[in-house]
Amino acid sequence: MTDKNPAATAATFNGLPAHVWPRNAARGADGVVSIAGVALTDIAERFGTPVMVVDEDDFRSRCRDMARAFGGPEHVHYASKAFLTRTIARWVEEEGLSLDVASENELRIALMADFPAARITAHGNNKDDAFLRACVEEGVGHVVLDSDQELERLDAIAGEAGRAQHVMIRVKPGIEAHTHEFIATSHEDQKFGFSLASGSAYRAAEAAVKAANLELVGLHCHVGSQVFDAQGFTAAADRVLELYSRIHDELGVILPELDLGGGYGIAYTEDEQPLDVDEVAHDLLTAVAKTAAELGIEAPSVLVEPGRAIAGPGTVTVYEVGTVKDVTVDEGVSRRYLSVDGGMSDNIRPALYGSLYDARVVSRTVDGTATSTRIVGSHCESGDVLIRDAEHPDDIRRGDLVALAATGAYTYAMSSRYNAFNRPAIVSVRDGAVTPMMRRETIEDFLALEG
Repeated sequence: MTDKNPAATAATFNGLPAHVWPRNAARGADGVVSIAGVALTDIAERFGTPVMVVDEDDFRSRCRDMARAFGGPEHVHYASKAFLTRTIARWVEEEGLSLDVASENELRIALMADFPAARITAHGNNKDDAFLRACVEEGVGHVVLDSDQELERLDAIAGEAGRAQHVMIRVKPGIEAHTHEFIATSHEDQKFGFSLASGSAYRAAEAAVKAANLELVGLHCHVGSQVFDAQGFTAAADRVLELYSRIHDELGVILPELDLGGGYGIAYTEDEQPLDVDEVAHDLLTAVAKTAAELGIEAPSVLVEPGRAIAGPGTVTVYEVGTVKDVTVDEGVSRRYLSVDGGMSDNIRPALYGSLYDARVVSRTVDGTATSTRIVGSHCESGDVLIRDAEHPDDIRRGDLVALAATGAYTYAMSSRYNAFNRPAIVSVRDGAVTPMMRRETIEDFLALEG
């Protein structure tokens, strides 16, 4: 915000951008923000701060949005790396979606939630034998192969178990997605997958077809994260489908599935626009059908792996404001620092990626004059910044509750114990009721790990 008119600033700051905040968020006449009919002040009082609040109906509705757009829930695999608990796994299962895991522990969490193993796909660039063995023994639906060594080891492990394991080959189609370097995953110079350009992807497919205990059912690619249109996905699909055609012509194999990964973007700030799921799905599915027809092959069934687009928008993280400090930046220029009782241990994304968020006072309305503000955490680190440059009302004070919106994806999942901070509690809300999902960590949890 840049408007220095107090009334205009207050009106803007007290609003909750509908495309950024949970679908069931509202500010009441008393100025308190509620989600699904539950006041965030009540949640903070009961569970402490920081606390993550998940709008269950928001999460479920986005599962349904994806399922509708891509032709049914069987085409949608929720990327659990974005945010996974047993509760989340149960929601995904109840909505009929499949699930992706990227570690043995993610697999174990899903199985402990009674998620059907046949609807699970296993990812990872460095799966150890224990992970691969668990995939085979539990009956995981797909294992996405990432290296020649992994292909050989999985073939041997499946053979020992007397089973044939369905697999996909992860392909690097050489598409540069317009995203941060750390989350672009389809170009050549990175750790994931087999190269399409060098021919290693075809050789891996050929090896999988010849393997005694593997059944190749498709190819997989992923162009990156926070992508907002179908351009990168369709370009990748075009290149990968050429490999489908070659596999058909030279190996005599028809691959029934094409997994085009996830990476669908969401709006983190008021000036960003969210992904149009229906438009992207239409463009992508149309392009796959068109390219397949041009190549003279049967169009494979398209699978997608949204994580952030389902989990991100429906969650907010509530903090309490502590120290308020005015800092002179230059002659005649100052910045207000608002310190909150969390930070980079519960949300590393601003420090790691320079990610932006929308922050609002949720315990009351504000009416101060917009002033240059930085929202920082409580860690012993100068880079512990949640909101780097913003214009916030100058009447925000110690004890106010501030919430960051769209914190459902890659926050708790990437959280740490830096400075021995406890990971926050997580609760879900629905129809006026609060359900604890994850309790707050305690010092006893820390000490229980010591020898």
